[in-house]
Amino acid sequence: MSLFGLGSRNQKTFRPKKSAPTGSKGAQLQKHIDATLGSGNLREAVKLPPGEDINEWLAVNTVDFFNQVNIVFGTLTEFCTPSNCPTMTAGPKYEYRWADGVTIKKPIEVSAPKYVEYLMDWIESQLDDETIFPQRLGAPFPPNFRDVVKTIFKRLFRVYAHIYHSHFQKIVSLKEEAHLNTCFKHFVLFTWEFRLIEKAELAPLEDLVDSIIQL
Repeated sequence: MSLFGLGSRNQKTFRPKKSAPTGSKGAQLQKHIDATLGSGNLREAVKLPPGEDINEWLAVNTVDFFNQVNIVFGTLTEFCTPSNCPTMTAGPKYEYRWADGVTIKKPIEVSAPKYVEYLMDWIESQLDDETIFPQRLGAPFPPNFRDVVKTIFKRLFRVYAHIYHSHFQKIVSLKEEAHLNTCFKHFVLFTWEFRLIEKAELAPLEDLVDSIIQL
């Protein structure tokens, strides 16, 4: 993860951290992310660096946000259980069902931890597919690359929505709310900058999202 460590707490990750694509400009762009985040100005940190390729920027940030969500969710794995969270919800109005269009074509109801597990497996398979996220310098991105990225971010948002609605008090008791809020603010500003999530999808956290965007 870029900047936001968990202090002296054990860094539990839901799964091993992924690195920026090697052999591409990923490592160089990752350094740019780290440097700009270090300035503390998240609104500037999300902007496309001058002269850089938009798809390269989206790719390296997709890996970064995937890692961030893994770390945030990793602090909750002992509390977000099938018995505590039998469905993947974001408050009483929103329930998410899982389908990946390949192995599970018809959306199924699963527990929140199972949904997150399916989601992270699916995202990892996208990141590891070189026809979608090319590793070699100069290799072309596919025509549907932005659509894939939008789907990844839309689904990562659901993890944040579930955490805020179902586990925020636990986050507070773990003294992790500042970390969660900073990660989410970074996520929202990035998705807003590049219009990656439709406004309707943000409804479960609409007030929080609006407060971030309007700051």
